[in-house]
Amino acid sequence: MSVRIITLEREYGSGGTLIAKSLAERLGWKLWDEEITAEIARAANIDQREAQRCDERVDPFLYRLFKVYARGSYERALGIGGSRVFDTDCMVEMLHKVIDDVASRGNCVIVGRGAPYFLRNRPDAFHVFIYASDDEKIRRIKSIGKTEKEAQLLVAEVDRDRAEFIRHYFGKQWPHRPLYNIMINSQFGDEFVIESILQNVDALEKHQALHGVTA
Repeated sequence: MSVRIITLEREYGSGGTLIAKSLAERLGWKLWDEEITAEIARAANIDQREAQRCDERVDPFLYRLFKVYARGSYERALGIGGSRVFDTDCMVEMLHKVIDDVASRGNCVIVGRGAPYFLRNRPDAFHVFIYASDDEKIRRIKSIGKTEKEAQLLVAEVDRDRAEFIRHYFGKQWPHRPLYNIMINSQFGDEFVIESILQNVDALEKHQALHGVTA
């Protein structure tokens, strides 16, 4: 059984988004990050030009959780199509469908958005969690132009809200360690992380082949 999907969850500031991009490029696979938002918009028949109206018609608490869970990538607020209120419950329902569809195509790296939870029973999926010390995360966040104070606030807030999102929709603590094939510290550098992921994917495929694991 070959691995055809890699999901990559990450602590905010750990560099996971850039690592996912480099990993996808290395493999020649499709990266699903901000593109997932566009897929949801298309599936919901939402005109993204209506995005500014969204906050007025959704559950502010849950919608905020969804947005913050994805924070650090390229998501934009989604608008509303027709008469249906597009709240976070609706968004998560569609997210599940989109991720299932993306996974069915294979050869992809999926960033965040609860993908390890949705795809936890797929033998062709390999799940990664990237973390780092607060000092490392603050250093990385400052490198993209944030102040020390801003970086500290983001480190404290973003993952707290991601954890709240996971608790609400999946009933699990975040990160839920049994989901992941590998959890790795990014302080050793992006290249080290990528090589470690690829080595572990190779080891899993050999293990599955030895034990006759099939889809």
